[in-house]
Formats: sequence, C-alpha cells, structure tokens
Amino acid sequence: MSRKYVIEGGRYLKGEIKIRGAKNAITKEIVASMLASGKTVLENIPDIGDVSLTTQILEDLGCVVNHEKQAGTLSVNTKNIKKYSVPFEYSGINRIPILMAGPLLHKFGQAVIPMMGGCDIGPRPLDFHISGLEKLGTKVVFDGKSYHFSADKLIGTKIELPFPSVGATENIIMAAVLARGVTVIKNAAIEPEIVDLVMMLQSMGAIISQEVDRTWVIQGVERLNPVQHRVINDRIEAASFAVSAIATRGDVTIKGADQLHLQTFLNWLRKAGGEFEVLSDGIRFYGKDAVIAPIAAETAVHPGLMTDWQQPLVILLTQASGVSVLHETVYENRFSYVNALNKMGAKIQLFKECLGGRQCRFLYSGHLHSCVITGPTPLTGAEIEIPDLRAGFSYLVAAVMAQGRSSLSNIRYIERGYDRILEKFRALGVNIEVEED
Repeated sequence: MSRKYVIEGGRYLKGEIKIRGAKNAITKEIVASMLASGKTVLENIPDIGDVSLTTQILEDLGCVVNHEKQAGTLSVNTKNIKKYSVPFEYSGINRIPILMAGPLLHKFGQAVIPMMGGCDIGPRPLDFHISGLEKLGTKVVFDGKSYHFSADKLIGTKIELPFPSVGATENIIMAAVLARGVTVIKNAAIEPEIVDLVMMLQSMGAIISQEVDRTWVIQGVERLNPVQHRVINDRIEAASFAVSAIATRGDVTIKGADQLHLQTFLNWLRKAGGEFEVLSDGIRFYGKDAVIAPIAAETAVHPGLMTDWQQPLVILLTQASGVSVLHETVYENRFSYVNALNKMGAKIQLFKECLGGRQCRFLYSGHLHSCVITGPTPLTGAEIEIPDLRAGFSYLVAAVMAQGRSSLSNIRYIERGYDRILEKFRALGVNIEVEED
C-alpha cells in the first residue's frame, strides 16, 4: 500500500518550528559509535527514516540500540558486535553501509558491504572510498554483489582526493583514527557535519587536526571510548524552511537555525530579496513585502553554496522578476526534478553548458547541469512523483505556493531525511493530509 501527501495550496507559512540534528551528521555518528566498545549516547536526534535504517543495520550486527524519539536521544551499545557482514537486504537502499568498513575492519580484520544506493541525483561511485581504504592497507574484492574488505592492521598514509567528497572524507577519517601512524587527507571535504563528526571522535579519544588547504591530519590511537555527544542542527532543513517562508510571503521563526553554518546561504537569500532577523536562539525569515530578485549562482563544496540548498532556491526564483541562472557543480543529474515544476507552471530550462560561473568538471560531459529560471510564474496544483529527498521538500513548498490541490507520491524520500515534516508544516498553517492508495 502506497502513501501520498495531499496539499491544499495558496497558503503562506506563519509560525515557529524547531529543528533537530542534521541528517548528514547523525547517521555517520551512529556508525562512529562502532569504533568504541560500550554505550555511546547521542542527543538531538531527528526522527527520520535514515536513522531508523542505520540503527536496524547496527542491531543486525549485534548492537543494542535504544531510540527515545520524543526526547531525541539514542544510545548504542556496541559491546556485542558479532558480525562483520552487513546483510544483503540493505543493498541499494542508501550509502551508509560503506562507512562501516573501517569500524568492522578494526574489530574483525574484515568487512563485507553490499552494493550501495541512495537518491538518483547522479553517479556517486565508491572509487574514492575504495582507493582511500586500499592506501591504508586494505585488500578490496568486489564479487558483483558485495565488497569484501580485509586487513591485518590499517597503516597511516598520505591520501589526496580527486574531489572533496564528503562520504570519502568521513570514511577515511573513521578508518584512520585507529590505524597505526599518521594519515594525511588532502583536498578533503570540510563541511560542518564532518567537523561535528571529528569533534565526536576527538571526545572519544582520537587525535585529529584540520590544516590549511582542505587537509585533515589523523594520528592513530590504540583505542577509543564511548562518549555522550550532541548532534549539530540541520542546516539544510533550516535553509529549506527559510526559503519556504520567503517564497510563500510568510513569516517563520526557526529555532535552532545557526547563522554560522548558514552564512553562505543567507548571503544568497538576501541577494534574492529574502529578509531575516538573527535571534539569540534561531533566525526569523519573513517575505510579506519581499521583492524577489533574479540571481546567478553556482553550487560548490563547503564553504560554497551547498548543492542541497539549490532545490528550494529554484522554487523561490520562479517568483523572481527576471531571469536567474543556477550552475550545479557537485551532482550532474541534480536538476532532474524541474520537469514537475514546469508542469506546475514554472518556466525552467536546462543546459549542458557551464552557465553562471566557472567551468566545472561536467563541461563537455553532456549532462544538463545548468538551470535557467524565468519568472515570475504562478504555480498550479499537480500530481507529482518525488524523485529524491531534497527535490521532495521543494515539491512540498511548490505545492503550498500553488493554487489548487497537489498530491505527492514516493513520500518515503522526504521522510528519510526530514524530522516530523507533517507536524511542522501543519504548525505553520498548511493543510496537508496523508492518503493511502
């Protein structure tokens, strides 16, 4: 039986919500708990599908997990991990299992990880992960279905990533903390969620420093200890609701929104005509009198404009007076969602060229990775199938803005990564229901 959201549009968002821990941090930190034997406690936990899936995998490996959803706490007792093979039933669901290679190698000297999955936003090969683990001394064999990792002892080394991959950086860091000697990762990702993971590992006993020019230096230690750690708030969710407030001409206060981690986003939002007020415990976003202006921007790795901020910005720019350009440089198929927006009345064109900024690695690749939005255009309700997590939230915003009734299917994508999404939209005045087919 499938479920879908049904939204009555033409509303503006008004009220207050509170965000919790970042999807892009919590799942990795649950995995990191495997590096120590005993009970680790994590706080500020979002109630999302990816947390449930990650804890299911750990339970299958022998961990004891207790998730208090209302309180937002989660404990993981790793003392009795008994398996080094992630069950094949998790193949193709998301990309969390590959991050378990390091912790399982340290405990068993081997790990078996099924093929990866995730949102269809462009190929995200495991080459960087595999190469980094091999340089640390791991033997890797792929049998067509699963990756088999083995190593007597991981040895520190120098690794330079071809691209600042978030997942590969996290994977190598977690493998390196218990390796013998020093590991240096150059051209690494430095996102706030990675810094939060590093802070947790440091609390557990790791020695990790961030050097200039996107470099992490990890000095291996003999053992790590269980820890209590509070997860960083979700800057993607904060930005998504911020754009929703401006685009619907609403007024929303987001408790837990952190100006430091939203600095780049806030600059682009202001350039586009959005206004905000920084408070002691969050940020207020308001758009009643906003004059939405066109912009030309491109996504980039941190500290640039985050690729996961791109989709809600596109929604906002459909209401700008003029032509806007967004150039996607992180995932080549990230604009696959715009056809549905055009169905609702938007005027969006895609191009293979690098528009709106510098030439990127997708030049001459044939991928439609530049987007031109002409506005303002009124939106009307439609039936939409959600293709991925971040596009799903943007469709929700578009449905709220649109005149008439919209229905969104494949809502499992949204529920994978957004905490109590129905509760929050309803608290902001949106008429949204769940129907079952």
